[in-house]
Amino acid sequence: MKLSEDRILTTHAGSLPRRPELVRLYQARAQGDAVDLEGLSELGREATRVMVAKQFAAGIDVGNNGEQQREGFFLHMQHRLTGFGGAWDRHPLQDIARYPDFLRQRTENMGGKVAVSNFRPPMAVGPVAYPDTSLINEECETFAQSLREVEGSFVESFVTAPSPGIVCKAMKNQHYETEAAYLDAVAAALRIEYETIIGHGYLLQLDCPDLGLERHLSYQDRPLGDFLEFVESVVDALNRSLENIPRDQVRLHVCWGNYEGPHDCDVPLTEILPILLRANVGALVLPFANPRHAHEYKVLRQIPIGADQAIVAGVIDTLTNFVEHPEVVADRIEHIAQAVGDPRRVLACTDCGFDTAAGMGRVPEDIAWAKLKAMTEGARIASERLF
Repeated sequence: MKLSEDRILTTHAGSLPRRPELVRLYQARAQGDAVDLEGLSELGREATRVMVAKQFAAGIDVGNNGEQQREGFFLHMQHRLTGFGGAWDRHPLQDIARYPDFLRQRTENMGGKVAVSNFRPPMAVGPVAYPDTSLINEECETFAQSLREVEGSFVESFVTAPSPGIVCKAMKNQHYETEAAYLDAVAAALRIEYETIIGHGYLLQLDCPDLGLERHLSYQDRPLGDFLEFVESVVDALNRSLENIPRDQVRLHVCWGNYEGPHDCDVPLTEILPILLRANVGALVLPFANPRHAHEYKVLRQIPIGADQAIVAGVIDTLTNFVEHPEVVADRIEHIAQAVGDPRRVLACTDCGFDTAAGMGRVPEDIAWAKLKAMTEGARIASERLF
């Protein structure tokens, strides 16, 4: 994993805005409608090429494929793993349920939105396995071809994959006798995806919102200790899945849910960071731009990361249409670098993805790219001060 040796490198958390026609096809497929699958695949490939070129134009150093060939950051696993079917409604978010006026407004605003929902996913109804790597291979090869077609190159490239924890909590267990058995099966299956991504020469980013989000979702009515035990079990499962992968080729993204809401039920970073640091990864991707967690970079002074680890720091909020001033971005980077104690171990990032489920993004594409350009300019200003 490349570090910010002489300047702050820029990256993002994975998903980039999808074209409306791509979103419509993903939504139609999610609803069970007949879809031209080859047409969908071609749109995904073309969108990947566009996203790669736009990342170069925005000055991104460590880029990816924008997750264009997936309908969501974990929902695509239903097409790659066996054992999933049906659908269920996830529990309501605890923080939103506390504010009925906001809930009503949010529901009204979402009423006509064309999107794929993370909150009505499939369930595990049979044995989970990963029998065929053709889809992840195609995704990685499309990304490689897109990189060959543009001038220049990223400092490094990454591909995302979901945590076994988010798959198990979002895609309800209706098959295994215990949750532990289900987690083990999903972790063993995802190991194949993780190793395939590494085999193509990309960094692996593990998307693990479950390690923050599930406190106010699945565990909202249970003691904190129960949630922390879940976090420990997921980190242990991840480490088993990563046995054949060097830690410096993996970064772990944790957040509290990529949605606009109160977030006043979020578990503090201080509670989960000691467990996160047990993960066999080279970097943690953490959000420090949004108003609920902007102060938590200070926790890195109290609970330092490993000497061989980096912080990929969220300095751009992906849920508002404010375009951050580059000086604000630079200030955020500097504060985080001071907390870490070494600017070389800090990369500038977005808090989360811009479109983690197709069509659910709050930020239009033109503003998303303006935000990324502001991040690269802020990183340039911070670099002049820090190096």
